[in-house]
Amino acid sequence: MAAVTGESLKSELEVFDITCEDDFVLDKMVEQCICYRLPADKMVLEWVAYSSTNNGVKLQMHSLEQFQHDVLNKKTKYKKSDRREDPHNRTRDIYSLQELIKAEEEEENLLDSYSTPAKGSQKRALTTPEHPQSKRSAALLTSPGLLLSPASFSPSATPSLKYSQRGGKGEVVVTFGAVQGTRWAGRKAGVQVELYEGEEDPLHSSYKYMFQRLRDVRNVLTEKIEVLGERLRSHFNIEEFSPVSLPAQDSITVLGQICCDSNGKLNAQSVLLEAGPDQGGQQVPVNLSELKEYSLFPGQVVVMDGMNTTGRKLTASKLYEGVPLPFYTNNSGTEATEEPVNILVACGPYTPSDSLTFDPLLDLIHVIARDRPDVCILLGPFVDSKHEQIEKAQVTETFEAIFSRCMESIVDGTKSTGCQLVFVPSQRDIHHHCIYPQPPFTLPNLSKDQSQRITLVPDPCTLLIDGVTFGITSTDILFHMGAEEISCSCSTSDGIDATFYPLYPPVEDVNMDYEKFQSFGQMPVTPDVLILPSELRYFIKDVIGCVCVNPGRLTKGHVGGTYSRLLLQRRSSEEGERVSPCLAAQVVKI
Repeated sequence: MAAVTGESLKSELEVFDITCEDDFVLDKMVEQCICYRLPADKMVLEWVAYSSTNNGVKLQMHSLEQFQHDVLNKKTKYKKSDRREDPHNRTRDIYSLQELIKAEEEEENLLDSYSTPAKGSQKRALTTPEHPQSKRSAALLTSPGLLLSPASFSPSATPSLKYSQRGGKGEVVVTFGAVQGTRWAGRKAGVQVELYEGEEDPLHSSYKYMFQRLRDVRNVLTEKIEVLGERLRSHFNIEEFSPVSLPAQDSITVLGQICCDSNGKLNAQSVLLEAGPDQGGQQVPVNLSELKEYSLFPGQVVVMDGMNTTGRKLTASKLYEGVPLPFYTNNSGTEATEEPVNILVACGPYTPSDSLTFDPLLDLIHVIARDRPDVCILLGPFVDSKHEQIEKAQVTETFEAIFSRCMESIVDGTKSTGCQLVFVPSQRDIHHHCIYPQPPFTLPNLSKDQSQRITLVPDPCTLLIDGVTFGITSTDILFHMGAEEISCSCSTSDGIDATFYPLYPPVEDVNMDYEKFQSFGQMPVTPDVLILPSELRYFIKDVIGCVCVNPGRLTKGHVGGTYSRLLLQRRSSEEGERVSPCLAAQVVKI
């Protein structure tokens, strides 16, 4: 219904030669139009009919109030009682149905104006389904399969044909370690899962964000350069660092952070080295032509040997990159575990991009029920903000309700296995805080038995699972660094950085809180296993003793994706040296 104004009413009245110069009367009529949902033309017709049957009463304030009492109020009462009292209401039923359709179209147009534009029309056909199901009955469903049925989330949701017709189900696409004859089944009771507590306590709850001063960000970055610089100086036996902008005739050793000379992408001609405050805090361009190989990205802290005769440009001749942290040392007195631990790792999205059905998640629950792993690490997004139907506002209930159903289905579907569940949030979870570091999920309705086998962790985090350390982040740092990194004579850097997100500045999708990042975004130790889910191709790789795993995503667009499984056992050599706890690992198609 178009908005009713005093001018539109005045124009309609003039059609019947009715003049009204009293603004208060027109305002009263506008109010009546809004209250009784009448357009201007119908309002005037009702008034003309009322005036004609009452000896041509004039349009005045008292007569308009009497008109409301005699006509408009009775119309409202009739609409409420007409359907149950009048046996001949077929015409009125059709009229009411048309009004409902029109109102729904107006509501959809309003929602479309707030949603992301799409290629096709966002409107759904207003037709009656063959087997309609009310929202009330959908909310009463209990089993995991029914909880995640299409009708629960969208009236137009249908199972993805491409996902259901996928090939290679259960196919192993990557192997690592001694996988021959490995039994992928959990058998260890009482697996301990806990957050690693180093110098800082882990992030347990939400915090205030969306406000940080540039001075605080600078202080965090400065401290990062100083801490990593001291580690590099000690490891490579460097006496001291020289200021980057001070002219020198001899070769100097400088410390700084890699950055770009503009807002564009880093390249070999745009590299700057920004020194810490102890070295002058200046930026100088870097000539990389004399380096035989290098791999650099914005935000990387490095030490360089080179010449800077003018003080305006550094010609690098040698590059010192990051030094890994030590591995975790078990101080409990036991050197090895008797039974290996079977761990399953999967990362969302858990729905195909063309449907809101959670078929991939249900298939994963069946895998868990079959293999009975000791620990399941499940990373978000669980309710993906980049899903087509969520972007088009085509869901019929709140995002929190969808997430609650996901959690309930996972917890109930894995109850018989007794496995430990670890839930890691993602910044793509539309119902959760979109900030990095990201606080853990909250599940207030868990029973005591459920709470004992569920661990809610932040992103990023370091876990201890039976004495084996896991570094975990759901943020796609591999993809982000791959888009910004430059290299020569080598693919990419194979070092393990001391932070979970070393890139600076971060990509636009990552909302970084640097004060919290300083406390909760650092690696306390080099993890035994580093979980890095990414849009890049899945892999399992040993990097300086740390097993890095990209399990892929459970769905890739319209089709099925992959998950990973690992067999771990804490052990040491006869000489007491550390041995990687990863016995075997695989990436498997869902």
